[in-house]
Amino acid sequence: MASIPKLSKHVALVLAAAIFCNCLPSSTAHLLKTCGFDQIYNVGDSLSDTGNLVHEFPVGSNSLFARNPYGHTFFNSSTGRCSDGLLIIDYIALSAGLPPLPSYKNMGIDFNGGVNFAVAGATALPSETLYAKRIINPLTNSSLDTQMKWLINHFEFTTFDSTDLVDKIHTALFLVGEIGGNDYNYGFIQGKTIPELRLIVPQVVGTIIAAAQKLIQIGALKLVIPGNIPIGCIPMYKTLFKSNSSAAYDGSNCLISLNNFVKFHNNYLLKGIRKLQIQNPHIVIVYGDYYNAYQYLLTMAKERGYNYEQSCCGIGGEYNFNMARQCGAPGVQICDDPTRYLSWDGTHLTQRSYKIMAGWLLHDIYPKLQCSH
Repeated sequence: MASIPKLSKHVALVLAAAIFCNCLPSSTAHLLKTCGFDQIYNVGDSLSDTGNLVHEFPVGSNSLFARNPYGHTFFNSSTGRCSDGLLIIDYIALSAGLPPLPSYKNMGIDFNGGVNFAVAGATALPSETLYAKRIINPLTNSSLDTQMKWLINHFEFTTFDSTDLVDKIHTALFLVGEIGGNDYNYGFIQGKTIPELRLIVPQVVGTIIAAAQKLIQIGALKLVIPGNIPIGCIPMYKTLFKSNSSAAYDGSNCLISLNNFVKFHNNYLLKGIRKLQIQNPHIVIVYGDYYNAYQYLLTMAKERGYNYEQSCCGIGGEYNFNMARQCGAPGVQICDDPTRYLSWDGTHLTQRSYKIMAGWLLHDIYPKLQCSH
């Protein structure tokens, strides 16, 4: 495996300054700075993993995400991010005036600005729970429960006393996800039907809400809980579940049934968040609307003539995606200009796409975070 570069504090700060100037629109570059967040803590999956899976042996360290061309656009080598560059979580951190969020397993890194516990391939439900439902996670056992244990242990080892813990947590932003998507992804890939997977939505959402409640119990004051993106628009799903019926697709050529499933999950999650908010009226809990952020991205792509159908890094088929030969595999090429593609590898998005989504999300969540001006 190629070594995963580590960022010193100095390099991270220089990198952050460069990103502020070049990667975020001026209207969102420092939007969260007025919130006064000193740290950000994140749990999740590949939409926000900045390098944890690739430090898991032997599967993660030998995964395609640990190889070039991942990181191609921004880092020139793989950092463990499932994209050609930066992710939404990076842009959120930078908007708060913090360096890109370091991964928990990348030891020796400065964690003063927060920690990212997300693991690519992670599920909300533990692997053994999914296995009992005949759904297998082939990548990692680092489910949401495991990530929450890491987070609690991190605070236990990095705070001096209860006062120090409260001070650190009260000035932090916590992101609980996106997570839960892989519980369904593995199910769909392994032959589960939409009705079958709808049955596990309450358990998946319940696990996410329980994690948020645990964070509130230890002192979190501001949380963002993201929903899932419209998977019916993703090249992997459009390849695996291609239909000969035009009625199966919407005006953006997205699979309606799969997007309706995601809406079901997101609506269930919203109900859970509202209930949690009622139970904790003095805590700020914000829904991260990844679904509509993606729809905004899709609309922009169509208007500007970007390729919103095919993956940039892939091979073969209508959507440039082959389950047996994915991005990072020998002979799989990347497109000439990733900035004109929505999808990076058929499953994850390009840096450009994440940047646009982050801009939409920052404008959406900022007023709801109730930050002082």
